[in-house]
Amino acid sequence: MKCRHCGSHLQLSLVDLGSAPPSNAYLTDTSLHAPEKWFPLKVLVCEQCWLVQTEDFASADELFDAEYAYFSGFSSSWLRHSERYVTDMVARFELGASHHVVEVAANDGYLLQYVMARGIPCTGVEPTASTAAAARSKGIPVVEEFFGVSLAKAMVAKGRSADLTTANNVLAHVPDINDFVAGFTYLLNPQGVSTFEFPHLLRLIVENQFDTIYHEHFSYLSLSTVEKVFEHNGLSIFDVEELNTHGGSLRVYAQRRDTGSRPRSVRVDELLQREAQLGVLKAEFYNQFQVRTNDLKDGFLDFLLQARRAGKQVAAYGAAAKGNTLMNYAGIRPDLITFVADKSPAKQGKFMPGSRIPIVGEHVLSVAKPDYIVILPWNLKEEIAAQLDYTSAWEAQFVTAVPELRIFR
Repeated sequence: MKCRHCGSHLQLSLVDLGSAPPSNAYLTDTSLHAPEKWFPLKVLVCEQCWLVQTEDFASADELFDAEYAYFSGFSSSWLRHSERYVTDMVARFELGASHHVVEVAANDGYLLQYVMARGIPCTGVEPTASTAAAARSKGIPVVEEFFGVSLAKAMVAKGRSADLTTANNVLAHVPDINDFVAGFTYLLNPQGVSTFEFPHLLRLIVENQFDTIYHEHFSYLSLSTVEKVFEHNGLSIFDVEELNTHGGSLRVYAQRRDTGSRPRSVRVDELLQREAQLGVLKAEFYNQFQVRTNDLKDGFLDFLLQARRAGKQVAAYGAAAKGNTLMNYAGIRPDLITFVADKSPAKQGKFMPGSRIPIVGEHVLSVAKPDYIVILPWNLKEEIAAQLDYTSAWEAQFVTAVPELRIFR
């Protein structure tokens, strides 16, 4: 396989997680009785540009289909994060009714609803029909296509160039990262700004966040690699922020290389230097990740087996994609985790891909009263633990498996 960015031959392996179905391909009662399509899940590292990437097996249209079930608007902490983002960007870049904001991967309109509320014209780009429909129901104009150079040129031709573009948790999801990034160069006005948020590779490696690896993520990104990709495709980075979202993310600010005039923040070079010092640009940095991943998986399995032998019931909360990676790599089935509760109606009544564990409404927790509740989206553990505080009535305990096995109340 060749690198998706620079075309170099890939040899260095980060981790091999066996095989798994697409992590958001939730099963229905009908599909439960049919075979599932599983793909190998192996991640390789380019030793030239240091882009960490999955092997090519699953295509984007197989992963982001019309029944795509991830809706961003069901996390209250993510909604607060998005509203703060809009407030900050409007103030920093002095946005108003004469400007145009475009969000790529607009999902259900979770962010653009706050742009629209301020009277700023906006457009969402969202290829999945289910979430695009949800955004339109909020009055947000949506272009229902995958983003790249071709779509960017078409939008500019229709007068839809952008003063601000935002792309949250999508840069890692695109198979052709060069075409995707170059699209922003075409879409931006001369002094326009693009922001991108994505999980930070440094945190993934250092904190053993192996469950954030799944087929929707074609790339795993350091600032060092993102700068190379952006420069190659006509963008320059002028600022970066480190965020706590999704287990540790970066927000990168970029502008057109040919026309952008914003000065470069010292934060960019400071983070590039820190990545280099920690070894992101050396093969040794990636060598022990498989061993540490296996240790985490084995420890979680030991806990579940001991709980079953002790006659304890284990359920889970949050039918998250990262939870599917964990359960499929560990071979967990309904005999070890009886159900997964989730507050998204789009997931309730379905089954987790691969493990085929049933997904139910949150109210089932009060009926079943499990002894342990595994919080699968561990990056939201504080929010979820507070939401499920009532489970203390039967002395249920919470469990997270990543970045380490932890049992708490």
